Parts: sequence; structure tokens; C-alpha cells
Amino acid sequence: MKIIVIGGSGLIGKKLVKKLRERGHEVVAASPSTGVNTITGEGLAEALIGAQVVVDVTNAPSWEDRAVLEFFETSTRHLLAAEAVAGVGHHVALSVVGIDRLPENGYYRAKVAQEHLIKASQVPYTILRATQFFEFIGGIAEAASDGRTIRLSPAFMQPIWSDDVATALADVALEAPVNGMTELAGPEKIRMDEIVRRFLSANKDTRQVITDVHAHFYGTELEDYSLIPGEHARIAPTRFEDWLSNNIVQK
Repeated sequence: MKIIVIGGSGLIGKKLVKKLRERGHEVVAASPSTGVNTITGEGLAEALIGAQVVVDVTNAPSWEDRAVLEFFETSTRHLLAAEAVAGVGHHVALSVVGIDRLPENGYYRAKVAQEHLIKASQVPYTILRATQFFEFIGGIAEAASDGRTIRLSPAFMQPIWSDDVATALADVALEAPVNGMTELAGPEKIRMDEIVRRFLSANKDTRQVITDVHAHFYGTELEDYSLIPGEHARIAPTRFEDWLSNNIVQK
């Protein structure tokens, strides 16, 4: 089977390409660096010739509200139009759990817009919404840091290892399209303030985490379950402590 991975040079894309090739499929890692640009359309039609499945794991170069919306809308429109011409039978897109519950977040609004375009197209599709990656925990701490303190919500998270996301995407790509949305999460429900404390402790980071129910998560105040999937989510196997023990950044 010929599978095109749009965003094939990114964190998830590289892992997904490797996993699909290990399963014996012909995989094209498509990105501007390989001559395929979904914003301009350059190289897109040629890359899709003979493709049965396209997996979109692109991410915007800027998260400014207008820029990120324009990126996902332009990229997705070009991609879906090219897929329709090429006769692609399954469009798979990676999205984020909880995006429709946090409309104040410009990035999440852009992902909702992307999902609407996919649903309105004629190409059979599956949207895989994943929870926050383990790899993002350090970034969450930095975004909430004010000197030696980090103010965080106690809202629940159910974070996941990026490798498990790539594995799930590979599975979905080889399944029939569901013409709907599937959620994916890690095996543990952990409060945000607590998981950041564990991350900092493991890395010998002495900054203090302050629990604040009104603390914003990238501009949005969270409810307890804002970032948690529904009861029918796919559950990945890797626990946070197991990932953390292999990814401690010594200071």
C-alpha cells in the first residue's frame, strides 16, 4: 500500500514513516524539505499519484491566532482537493483531545476549523484526537513559569508518549475509514500540577509549582475534565514514570 505522510519530517511524522515501512508499506515522507508544500500546493499532485492513504501530521510554524488558522485552513483545503483528484481512499488527520471545549485557544480553534473541512469533504476520513504528549510537559512548565514559581491548574491530564501516538496512527491508517473521530490517550489520569512536580523533581529542577484553579493553560482556564477523553478512547500502554525514567534531563 502506498501511504503519504504529510509532515513526515516532524516529531510524529518521522516515527510514523518508520513504523509503516517496518510493516512493509511504501511510504512517502512529504514536507517542504522533500519538495511537497501543502500551503503553495507545490509537488502535492505528483506525490499523491497512486496513494491509497494520506496521513496529515503537519503543524503550523506560527501559533499566532490568525497565522495558525490560515495555515490549517489553507493546507487542509489544498490537501483534500488534491486527494479527491488522485482518488485517495482514506484521509487520516492527527488532532487534539478537548479542542471543542476550549474555544478561547486560537490553536484549538484552528484545529476545529481543520476538522470541519475534513468532515465536509468527499474523501473518506478518520480523525485521531490525541491527548498532550509526555514530551510537552517541560514546555507546559516553561509557559507557566514566573521566575522560580510555576502556577498551574489541577485539571486532569491523560498524557501520552509520542511513540504510542505514531503506533496508533499507523494502525488507523491501515484500518477502514470511520468517517468520524477517535480519541487516544495514555493509561493514567494525572492532575497537571502533579505531573509537572514529578517532571521537575526527576530533573532536579527546584522551581516551585503552585496549584491555582484559575491558572490558564495557554490562555484558557480549565475545567477538571477539559483535557480528558471520553470513555471509548483508545488507551496507549506507556506510563509516565516509565517514559520519565528514560528521559531525565540532568542539570
